[in-house]
Amino acid sequence: MSAKSAPDLRREKIAFDDAEAFRALCGEHGQGLKLIERQAGASLHVRGNEVTVEGDPPSVELASAVLSQLYGLARRGSPLGSDDIVRAVRVLKADRTAELRDIFSDTVLVPRRGRPIAPKGLSQKRYIDAVRNHDIVFAIGPAGTGKTYLAMAQGIRMLLDKVVKRIVLTRPAVEAGERLGFLPGSLEEKVNPYLRPLYDALNEMMDFDRARALMEQQVIEVAPLAFMRGRTLNDSFVILDEAQNSTSEQMRMFLTRLGFGSKAVVTGDITQSDLPAGVRSGLREAREILQGVPGIAFAGFTEADVVRHPLVQEIIRAYEKRDADREAARSGREGAVAAYAAAAAPNAPGGGAPGSGANAPAAGPATARPDSPAE
Repeated sequence: MSAKSAPDLRREKIAFDDAEAFRALCGEHGQGLKLIERQAGASLHVRGNEVTVEGDPPSVELASAVLSQLYGLARRGSPLGSDDIVRAVRVLKADRTAELRDIFSDTVLVPRRGRPIAPKGLSQKRYIDAVRNHDIVFAIGPAGTGKTYLAMAQGIRMLLDKVVKRIVLTRPAVEAGERLGFLPGSLEEKVNPYLRPLYDALNEMMDFDRARALMEQQVIEVAPLAFMRGRTLNDSFVILDEAQNSTSEQMRMFLTRLGFGSKAVVTGDITQSDLPAGVRSGLREAREILQGVPGIAFAGFTEADVVRHPLVQEIIRAYEKRDADREAARSGREGAVAAYAAAAAPNAPGGGAPGSGANAPAAGPATARPDSPAE
């Protein structure tokens, strides 16, 4: 096969008038443009303040849209890192009409250090909008999609804005079966390993001393799910993390704790349950029961929304393929067993046990048992 012929190629030139914004778009040593090339699948050639985009029509259209919208962000002073470029390509590949400005500029929280926390894609943008507009939101999807992190940022924002009076963070201590008395140490030492990820996220967003003071005042509370029983949570922002490890009874208990002026966000990945075999996940059940209930929203994420190391996407995709193959093989085995059982059934055409049916030897005259009554 020869290389693409001229009719298969498209070439487009884009001029950039703001030199400073153009430098930010190009990145150090042109790394930004090289990343756009790899992600969008088009070739970029720079001459002065012009970029020539070359490739097949879909790739040229995508790369041109990414360049134009990222340039617009750079002109507004938004920093452009490699993760911003990857996210931009991902967003526009999924929806060419999307406006990066509306997504990347929707600041949820400015943490004590680092960059402002904002949605990193369409799914996260829809998720944050759902949290703002609904009292209960279920965020379901694989690890690394920002479900819990964004919920905590929104909770802290609402606390600082005095929309709520406290934040409650909870998750099931499923590995210990919530029988924490068997573990050594004080109660806090027993549950800390299960709540550590929540503490870590909290300390990233707030000054450590301030976060500690708020926790001592019970303005921010981190506790195992079992400790929610019997409470009513008014004027609170409540997050249930790792909800796939909650039982049906625990999920029902948690959802009915919500009081006036409160919001609840439930996050989890239904493919990663650590519950014992035969125990149904409360998250999976809630998704089936509560769809369509006013005031409740469901936000879904896939491996395409993962914002961790790029390999995490590939790992999730590989495991999902393995699970699908296993399910297909299991269904095939069950189908074969069912077909064999149907064929072997006595009333099935041509079926029945060996020695029965049309090929069975003819039976001789029936002989009455000695004690049988005469007919």
